Amino acid sequence: MAIVEADRVREKPTMESAPLIVHVVRQFLPNRGGLEDVVANLARQTVRRGYRVRVVTLNSLFTAPEEKLPAREDIDGIEVVRIPWSGSSRYPLAPKVFGHLADADLIHVHAIDFFFDALAWGRLLHRKPMLVTTHGGFFHTRKYAAIKKIWFRTLTRVSAMAYRRLVCCSASDLKQFSEIAPDSLLIENGADIGKFADTASRRAKRRIVTIGRFSVNKRLEHLLDAMAVLKTRDPDWHLDIVGAESDLNRADVEAAIEGRDLSGRVTLHVSPDNDAIRRVIAEASLFASASEYEGFGLVALEAMSAGLLPVLNANDAFTTLADRHPVIRLADFTNPEAAATVIEAAYEGLSRQPDVVRSGLLDAARGYSWDIVAGRYIDLYRSLDVIAAEGT
Repeated sequence: MAIVEADRVREKPTMESAPLIVHVVRQFLPNRGGLEDVVANLARQTVRRGYRVRVVTLNSLFTAPEEKLPAREDIDGIEVVRIPWSGSSRYPLAPKVFGHLADADLIHVHAIDFFFDALAWGRLLHRKPMLVTTHGGFFHTRKYAAIKKIWFRTLTRVSAMAYRRLVCCSASDLKQFSEIAPDSLLIENGADIGKFADTASRRAKRRIVTIGRFSVNKRLEHLLDAMAVLKTRDPDWHLDIVGAESDLNRADVEAAIEGRDLSGRVTLHVSPDNDAIRRVIAEASLFASASEYEGFGLVALEAMSAGLLPVLNANDAFTTLADRHPVIRLADFTNPEAAATVIEAAYEGLSRQPDVVRSGLLDAARGYSWDIVAGRYIDLYRSLDVIAAEGT
């Protein structure tokens, strides 16, 4: 059924008649991270609008590759199909994806990886209209930067030609991908602003939260260096590190904490559920990230929706957010003394005007509601179907 008919479908949606959108993504629930949360939230919103949604993903998490997940599962009305894979987590090979596309009305690929290339080169096999969302591409670290640039300008450029639209989720992505796909669009990610809504402490506290997977590019060691400086200036400072194991595991992070003599001043929370994260946030006033690279900065927006004042490393994505929302504070986390000073200033400003700062944070976060962002994607889905119907 044509996606442009979705308004009629929404009146009396049925599993048989509703258009089917197939999202293809390397990792999905139960894994937690920015990419997984984006796909899950978009899929939920699309189901609510009367579409059928299938997510095709890998059958194990990169953090536990030997533990196989169910081959099929229903999560919040989303059909989840998990397929076997081999190779590296950086470029997992999963050719069985082609077996789950035949009934799709539209394929939505997420991230620039094997799926992006394979579905592009195999488009004569599935013959389905496709779009892709970049999610930061593959420049999350500077490692192999020269090879990545060659790959981007050759294979990625050719693969992009198979997609009806290339959607960038940040201004920095748009700047980069416009070089190989001039008609790229910008649809910034939404944030789940209800997940931790307005839960931060209403009294200013010298307590910081950082949330994100334990990846090298998050530069937790830089945040810990700043925390070591803060401890010497005021013993009340405390940092909660919340996240899931990735490039770094629990032992790696614990060693970094102990190596800076921060035991008792830093608490590590590995893979907590949302209720546990809310309890952590409820005791804190600030959010910090020393990440050297972000595709968009989703976690900062979720922190703002909770009422946490962000102090962020001045990477491209965070700088773009700060330019738009002056309440955000930027710091150079490669300089721990300077970063600590910015964190102290953020706390002082919050303690002077807690209600004003909190109101500004919550108002800024509301503009990234998934209801708004999903509407933009639905409009794009319809336009792609019109293009297909016209044979262009």
